[in-house]
Amino acid sequence: MPAAAPDAAAPRRPWLVLAICCMSILIVSLDNTILNVALPTIQRDLHTSVSGLQWTVDGYTLVLASLLMLAGSTADRVGRRRVFQVGLALFSAASLLCGLAPGLGWLVAARMLQAIGGSMLNPVAMSIISNTFTDPRQRARAIGVWGGVVGLSMAAGPIMGGALVESAGWRSIFWINVPIGVAALFLTRTFIPESRAPRARRVDPAGQSLVIVLLVALTYAIIESPEHGWTSPLVLGAAAAALCALLGLLWYEPRRTDPLIDLRFFRSVPFAGATVNAIAAFAALGGFLFVSSLYLQNVRRLDPLDAGLYMLPMAAMALLLAPLSGRMVAARGPRLPLLLAGTALCASAVLQALTYSAHLPTGVLVVAYLLFGTGFGLVNAPITNTAVTGMPRAQAGVAAAVASTSRQVGQSLGVAVIGALVAGAAYGSPAALADAS
Repeated sequence: MPAAAPDAAAPRRPWLVLAICCMSILIVSLDNTILNVALPTIQRDLHTSVSGLQWTVDGYTLVLASLLMLAGSTADRVGRRRVFQVGLALFSAASLLCGLAPGLGWLVAARMLQAIGGSMLNPVAMSIISNTFTDPRQRARAIGVWGGVVGLSMAAGPIMGGALVESAGWRSIFWINVPIGVAALFLTRTFIPESRAPRARRVDPAGQSLVIVLLVALTYAIIESPEHGWTSPLVLGAAAAALCALLGLLWYEPRRTDPLIDLRFFRSVPFAGATVNAIAAFAALGGFLFVSSLYLQNVRRLDPLDAGLYMLPMAAMALLLAPLSGRMVAARGPRLPLLLAGTALCASAVLQALTYSAHLPTGVLVVAYLLFGTGFGLVNAPITNTAVTGMPRAQAGVAAAVASTSRQVGQSLGVAVIGALVAGAAYGSPAALADAS
């Protein structure tokens, strides 16, 4: 079977391949954490409202979530290295455009272009890793390293973002992606072999369109509801469109030979559970980063660098515990790290809800951030490992894309829902936001 040969040929330097793939998650995760620190500065510089900030974040995550499964199946069909290279080039170019954006509309548009490139990175990189590390234990360790890079970006992002915003302005947070992306592009071309699935999957344009309508309409209804009200025709129309798109997906996808979303995946209880856990965990992350940045800078009146330092305990715990979580999954399975993660995230939420004030003692805030970082550091490896190892290697790209899509959907919903609550209390006014928060 000639088509399967690239999958069967293991790279001679698997850990170098892992390092190159981790560069893609580094720039994508850095972009996310750095952006959140810069949001208050962007709000003041571009004179935008809370909903404008939400679209700056969700314009990226929505496009990313909409295209991840298409990118994964396309990589399985036409070549993973080829799609990965295109993604790196597009993400780097779009990052440059984000730094040059003259207004909010241009920034959101450039972020959406950036997301098109980003959709070709993480799921494809995970597919490359899955086909490089065929031994389950080695794969679990590799995924733990992958999760550690997420923690590294969370640790470095707030401080790096604060330093860049203070020294060179918010535009520099996007320019930092360019040299990393170019280096990753060169290394990919040099060291990563091409691979593809034995059988090509056909494109599903109807399914892809329904996914886009579902995610965009649902997020629009949530974000715009504080300004227009839940009973406004725009919000009700968006909610109705989202419901129709969901029903259309449930009816249409099982009838296709090669669906965009293979609903049979969700018959697997572990895979379905991993999907739900991913949505919940990343909804918490998206809302936490969005509100924490506004709280630290607009309420506690910290500068961007100090705000980044306040979030360092959370990021440090995520960095330290992600590799440990990978080893726990390899040794004992995903149940224990998931239970510990859920406990820590719930404890952090309860502590913040019960103690919140504009003058909250720093020690209490640090404990809450430490608990959140503990939970998030433990949750990523078991989610990814469960999603990927439960599927055939030939469908690794699609399986990894579904898992990545769940993360982005969760993050979009977290920003939309929690941001809408904030905007409902103080729509479009940083001063009112400080009072309401």
